[in-house]
Amino acid sequence: MGFFSFLLGFWGFGVGISFGLVIGYFLFIYYQPNDVKDPIIRPLVEQDSKSLERMLPEIPLWVKNPDFDRVDWLNKFLEHMWPYLDKAICKTAKQIAKPIIAEQIVKYKIESVEFESLTLGSLPPTFHGMKVYSTDEKELIMELSLKWAGNPNVVVAVKAFGLKATVQVVDLQVFALPRITLKPLVPSFPCFAKILVSLMEKPHVDFGLKLLGADVMSIPGLYRLVQEIIKDQVAKMYLWPRTLEIPIMDPTKAMRRPVGILHVKIIRATKLKKKDLLGKSDPYVKLKLTEDKLPAKKTTVKHSNLNPEWNEEFNLVVKDPESQALEIAVYDWDQVGRHEKMGMNVIPLKDLTPDEPKILTLDLLKNMDPNDSQNEKSRGQIVLEVTYKPFKEENLAKEFSEDTNAVEKAPENTPSGGGLLVVTVHEAQDVEGKHHTNPYVRILFRGEERKTKHIKKNRDPRWEEEFQFMLEEPPINDRMHIEVISRPSSIGIHSKETLGYIDINLADAVNNKRINEKYHLIDSKNGKLQIELQWRT
Repeated sequence: MGFFSFLLGFWGFGVGISFGLVIGYFLFIYYQPNDVKDPIIRPLVEQDSKSLERMLPEIPLWVKNPDFDRVDWLNKFLEHMWPYLDKAICKTAKQIAKPIIAEQIVKYKIESVEFESLTLGSLPPTFHGMKVYSTDEKELIMELSLKWAGNPNVVVAVKAFGLKATVQVVDLQVFALPRITLKPLVPSFPCFAKILVSLMEKPHVDFGLKLLGADVMSIPGLYRLVQEIIKDQVAKMYLWPRTLEIPIMDPTKAMRRPVGILHVKIIRATKLKKKDLLGKSDPYVKLKLTEDKLPAKKTTVKHSNLNPEWNEEFNLVVKDPESQALEIAVYDWDQVGRHEKMGMNVIPLKDLTPDEPKILTLDLLKNMDPNDSQNEKSRGQIVLEVTYKPFKEENLAKEFSEDTNAVEKAPENTPSGGGLLVVTVHEAQDVEGKHHTNPYVRILFRGEERKTKHIKKNRDPRWEEEFQFMLEEPPINDRMHIEVISRPSSIGIHSKETLGYIDINLADAVNNKRINEKYHLIDSKNGKLQIELQWRT
């Protein structure tokens, strides 16, 4: 009887389970509940505060504060650069920590402190906004909202009294609002001499600390104590107005004043090698001083001539005769395409005797690499005269006016409250017309029109022409329209062509007294125009 009961029970259990699974499957597949509704989509402005807090638990600074800007581009940059920044930052941290550790181990009688592992992990910090301040000083001030929840692995091994202990920092979180100041701004790359870093509020720092493999931060009361100690110590060192100063370059070297003038006379070149397939080359000379950001000086182009004579003179401002050198390069001018270098050479200024003219005949080389066998090939010679004239102490202030914003005074008949606006058209580069390139410059200002002379068949013309406008009041609200125009060399089917134009806001010239800049021409592919403006009062 017991056997039959067991058999019937087993059969009933098996049938019941199978039948239940089949019914459940069909109900799951074919049954559609009637109480399911489509979600309601509403704009954010119609949501209540609780719904917004649930959807946006943390609102970024650029939303709450309109003076903070989004910096998504910076976060993308950090994401791609982080593997390399990680190594560079860790290397710098070791170099900074090494002398500090060496000083402390003697003080506390510790045998050694070493980094067994130092990496910032694979998660870069993110910036939630940036604010930039404008000041009248030569500085740039930025405030960044920094948040970093990283996975660093920092293992420090400490040896003392014959024992070794390892301390590991993991799961680091840092929320901070640093202020970064770049000052002073200087005219040499990277254009600032120091980085000053300070914190605008106490940072939030959270991390895990393991000692001999055990989590020390899990000890009751220790976590909050360590956090407060870190906040107080960091605030004592870097909370504004205290700063961390990182020197980048010597500001005195970056803002070097001129100490002399180098007079250069390009006399002639001989035995140049032609670069054009048809006909001879069209050579011209470019010269500039090393460590100088000013554009290179250029001679005129001598068409179809392998033994050209220029007899053109140039003056270059010298700031450091011990380290600077004069670079001379001869190019073959082309109507279309890139100008090809025919040869070059260099004259170190330290080899020149002050106030003594020196005529030099230099072989043209491909480059200044002494081991390059191609420099043995003859490329011709260039003859030039150079004279280095150092400033005298009493005339130093007057002589370096070219490097500063100092300008001449206006003539005596200048209206009171007004001044003299001086416009100097220096040169243009890479201007090119569709049918001809015979450029001249046209200036339009307050109904007046001024023109330079036109130069035939030249993509890099140089005028060095000056124009003056006597004004009864400063042109703070005025703009000057300057355009480069090419006119046909003879009467034909082609008319004048505009090679590009610029509109200059004259308020900058009035405020700075003098500006000398190279402007990109509008409606020109690569054309540039160098204009100097002076406001004399």
